Amino acid sequence: MAGVIMLVKEIMSEDIHYIQVPGNRTNAMELMRDKNVSGLPVVKNGTKELVGILTRTDLVENPDEEQIAMIMTRNPITVAPDDDIKEVATKMIENNIRRIPITENGVLIGLLTASDLVNKALWKMDVKDPVENYMLRKIPTTWEKTPLNIAFDIMKYFNLKVVLALNKDGKLSGILTETDFIEESEVVAEQTVHNTSVGTEGDKWSWDSKSVLYVTKNHLKFSDKEVKDVATTEPIIATTKTSVKECANKMKQKNIEQIPVIDVEGNLVGLVRATDLIKAISD
Repeated sequence: MAGVIMLVKEIMSEDIHYIQVPGNRTNAMELMRDKNVSGLPVVKNGTKELVGILTRTDLVENPDEEQIAMIMTRNPITVAPDDDIKEVATKMIENNIRRIPITENGVLIGLLTASDLVNKALWKMDVKDPVENYMLRKIPTTWEKTPLNIAFDIMKYFNLKVVLALNKDGKLSGILTETDFIEESEVVAEQTVHNTSVGTEGDKWSWDSKSVLYVTKNHLKFSDKEVKDVATTEPIIATTKTSVKECANKMKQKNIEQIPVIDVEGNLVGLVRATDLIKAISD
């Protein structure tokens, strides 16, 4: 990308979806599903003053909280429309984020995601580096017949938004994203009972005083399906020698954010995400 300058305003999305505070998780989740987005800028009611950003992961990890203001990330990282996209890519990488609101004087005017950088900029650049220089090598995998709740725990353990399914021969058979898990789950309330006994010391005839504490906690409940029932089979793949440019093209054409990587023998060896590829922009 040497010698090439591209500004945020040239590729940012101006037709953005956002949510207001006060607001609740149900409205946020419905909007995300309706617009097929995984994150929303949060603005103050009646204005477009940016006050936070809310992701689907925030909702999943906080099933007990209804109010958006209690879940969202406050004071999010922002950029200006005249900033170089190289600076944006660097900010995303350094802060491990996938989207950045664009503001002017604190007012939301746009949004830029890692996918935008790949789909609107990186695919045009002739980056011949192989994806093996950018891919993740430690990735969550599971047997294709694993129950969804177990697969979800595996994904969370790796702090990623995807898990890869393997068949009985250990070969890649599918890919399952955070979105797939959410579509197969619901938030349910579960009540537990805690008994506490308090006796009167020294009085053998005294009755024990018992207090009962009822604790209601929300959690995600998954369907009884297995990974293979939900995963995308025959996923788009790359090899270790696939170039960044070609990989970016695949993401753009198929509208996906991550691609499994295999070696010459067809063994799964890694995963490359849009957030990994944008390192080629910041370099």
